[in-house]
Amino acid sequence: MPYTDRQNRICGFLDIEENENSGRFLRRYFILDTQQDSLLWYMDNPQNLPKVAEPMGTVKLTYISKVSDATKLRPKAEFCFVLNTGRRKFYLQANDQQDLVDWITALTNATKITVPKKSESLTTSADTPHEIPAPSKQVSTKTEIIAGVPVITTTQEQGGAQVRAERGGLKPSHNPVPYYLSRAAQGQAVVKAIKTGYCVKQGAVMKNWKRRYFTLEENALSYYKSEQDKEPLRLILLKEILKVQECKDRDLMMRDNLFEVVTTSRNFYVQADSPEDMHSWIKAISGAIVAQRGPGRSANTIRQARRLSSPCIQRE
Repeated sequence: MPYTDRQNRICGFLDIEENENSGRFLRRYFILDTQQDSLLWYMDNPQNLPKVAEPMGTVKLTYISKVSDATKLRPKAEFCFVLNTGRRKFYLQANDQQDLVDWITALTNATKITVPKKSESLTTSADTPHEIPAPSKQVSTKTEIIAGVPVITTTQEQGGAQVRAERGGLKPSHNPVPYYLSRAAQGQAVVKAIKTGYCVKQGAVMKNWKRRYFTLEENALSYYKSEQDKEPLRLILLKEILKVQECKDRDLMMRDNLFEVVTTSRNFYVQADSPEDMHSWIKAISGAIVAQRGPGRSANTIRQARRLSSPCIQRE
């Protein structure tokens, strides 16, 4: 979901077909800057890049003649929309249907374009949502309560795959299947993750910021160098986490969407991609802690009852 940063710019991640008609979409961080009359995109959030980093591309808002839904034009690219300029068409892919509507609305308002009519396939009204083709697979589901959040689980599916979809409060990460086989449990017991996704964290020694893949499971929060890695850079046991909250020093650190995980050994500063994602992580981690300890049991009470026996595994 796009959000407004401290400079009043619309920001967020989208996938873009940088080479026209290539069919290859690459993930980029977009900034809609009406003051500079530009839509810019970077390899990552500029806060995580060197100060001299230049944008990967830019389009002047005055050159954009039309913004419209392109789902029918690119059926293989889900939640796709297109920017028509005098030189070429830029196809972009949003994260979900609401993200698609929000970006089209923001770009339409920024370029002062008349919103397309219903016949042009874009619908922004809440009363007439955009129709999404129904999935071809037939599934049966059951509802469970995990960390205080209703979760729908598929019990049968053609092809034998099992997928959990988050509902109610936990926002799905960029990974299309947020529940997967834990890397530590591969070849052993199957452990389903509560939440996964990329965030940016501050290092303990150099205080630099690096993008990491986070995984929240029943007993631990861990992060990896990338989604493909099997061994975590660090594993933080939930029993050692004292609290999770929105960072009070985010203005001092000049970071948007920043939250902190306070443990018995150190504070972890983590930056999410959007305010919604930040609150989703805080709620998910807090819910997992409550589910593990039970209501009314604080970290201090538990520490008094037992000495620290399982310190964090640290590799960086």
